[in-house]
Amino acid sequence: MSFKDLGLSPALLNALDAAGYTEPTPIQAGAIPIALSGRDVLGIAQTGTGKTASFTLPLIERLSKGRAKARMPRSLIITPTRELAAQVAENFEKYAVNTKLTMALLIGGVALGPQEQVLNRGADVVVATPGRLLDLFERGKVLLADVQIMVVDEADRMLDMGFIPDIERIFSLVPPKRQTLFFSATMPKEIQRLVDRFLKDPERVEVSRPASTATTVRQTLIRVKDRTPGAKRDALRTALDRDGVKNGIIFCNRKRDVDVVARSLQKHGFSAAPIHGDLDQSTRTATLDKFKSGEVRFLVASDVAARGLDIPAVSHVFNYDIPHHADDYVHRIGRTGRAGLLGEAVSLAGPEDGKSLAAIESLIGSKIELSEAGKSKPAHSSEAKPAEADRGERNAAAPPEEKPAVGKAADEASRPQAAPKSEGDTQRRKRGGRGRKKPAETQAAPVAEEKSSRDERDGGKILGFGKDVPAFFHNS
Repeated sequence: MSFKDLGLSPALLNALDAAGYTEPTPIQAGAIPIALSGRDVLGIAQTGTGKTASFTLPLIERLSKGRAKARMPRSLIITPTRELAAQVAENFEKYAVNTKLTMALLIGGVALGPQEQVLNRGADVVVATPGRLLDLFERGKVLLADVQIMVVDEADRMLDMGFIPDIERIFSLVPPKRQTLFFSATMPKEIQRLVDRFLKDPERVEVSRPASTATTVRQTLIRVKDRTPGAKRDALRTALDRDGVKNGIIFCNRKRDVDVVARSLQKHGFSAAPIHGDLDQSTRTATLDKFKSGEVRFLVASDVAARGLDIPAVSHVFNYDIPHHADDYVHRIGRTGRAGLLGEAVSLAGPEDGKSLAAIESLIGSKIELSEAGKSKPAHSSEAKPAEADRGERNAAAPPEEKPAVGKAADEASRPQAAPKSEGDTQRRKRGGRGRKKPAETQAAPVAEEKSSRDERDGGKILGFGKDVPAFFHNS
């Protein structure tokens, strides 16, 4: 089957030829004809199977006639991450090169002004993340009353990132009479509830079992028995040094670990750069461009980059951390083995990862192959401490061995230690009394000493007041 058999116009076919696309993928062959007919589509396919073209091509075809009004787009594409939104926008421009359609990319992390200017000129298609779209809507910069086609991409990722309330609100703002194209790699109950609520008799197009992994990706496992972060980074560097590793994306569960691992790799001479949600958009975009061009060999990423990075030539994916959610494993390793190329996913697993690993193997329906590196004795950390990259692990390190005290410190250590203060001491200190309670005999000693000395001065006789008789006694 060719794209010509799907009913696309010559303008789109020419754009596809120029892009080097010759035949559709299974999800494209199944979804495009249905979308061209105007029906709602529920597309379920693993990541990296060409879902973007499945909704972008029919959207361009259906919007080729007509013109958008200022601030009133005719189509809306919602994605969970900025990277995925930018990727969709890039594909749209590639496919719509022979049309007069205009597009606005609305994402956070960049200035509002340029986005508002594009909307004021009129955009046929808006590609947006939920937060920025609702922000501009609240400001009155974009109106959704003229949306004819609404696309939700990576719906299950929306669920993971907490965007479902925003998606429900966006659905309430667009006209009820519209076409909806809904794509997801998995179908949790919450996503099925959205489908039942907002789609009208959708045609289900499923080209693979939910949460299945691509057959073009070889999956291997390296066991790291040493729990220290240094040993884990040793194992990662060993994996990166193997033959056949052209480039790769290294995934960490926490953003702070992304920075630590990236600095450690740079310190050991690897071309690596971090990318995560705390970086500003310009830095993230520049880092991605360097990775695509080959200037950066390894991209150390959080799950913000697990989806939406359409880079066909990624040879390897490395799970520095086993993901907490099994679905994330599928999305991570889908960054390699794309466009028919072969790839490999290498995961580092410690003793604490048993439950997460079991959940992943249950989800994908197979055991992950143990690599030769994982069968060897784990390497010990060769990183000097404290290094810049190791600040985060100092507290986790074993306490240093105690050294014998010398000089003044030795004298101090040899002195007997005072007994711990009692609760009564504390209460007296709070009341302003002396900090240390003295024994009764110690307190009475000064009184007895004072009395005996006074008796001796007066010949042993007790004189009462002595010479210090008060004046009122003389008047009595």
